[in-house]
Amino acid sequence: MEDLLHYHYDVDGGNFASAGEASVQVKRVLRQMGFPPDLIRRVSIAMYEGEINMVIHAKGGDADVYLSPEQIRVVLKDVGPGIKDVALAMQEGYSTAPDNIRSLGFGAGMGLPNMKRYSDEMTVESTVGVGTTITLVFNAF
Repeated sequence: MEDLLHYHYDVDGGNFASAGEASVQVKRVLRQMGFPPDLIRRVSIAMYEGEINMVIHAKGGDADVYLSPEQIRVVLKDVGPGIKDVALAMQEGYSTAPDNIRSLGFGAGMGLPNMKRYSDEMTVESTVGVGTTITLVFNAF
């Protein structure tokens, strides 16, 4: 895949007011480029879930979006605590979010499962104490 465009966004950790800004900006770009509405919706949902996870668990990170006519690739990278058990974290409802975050309506344990559900391909690379990189692929055809 030859990427035509690359967009980079910083995700501010702990700042719920700005959480989701990158996914909103990507949604706008995808609309302007004429991608199908269902694809835009899937990318927006999955990316938002990743942003929220970075805000809650990792004190922020980077979101990079690579666009080509055939594919949208989203790479979410943080230098947070890492995921101890990825298989467990992939289970719906499993969450390590603290109670104060849950009281805000976040941390329901649907982030990773939703990211997988809405993407065509998802890889998770995580090392405890180092961080996590999640790559989401969305086929545009």
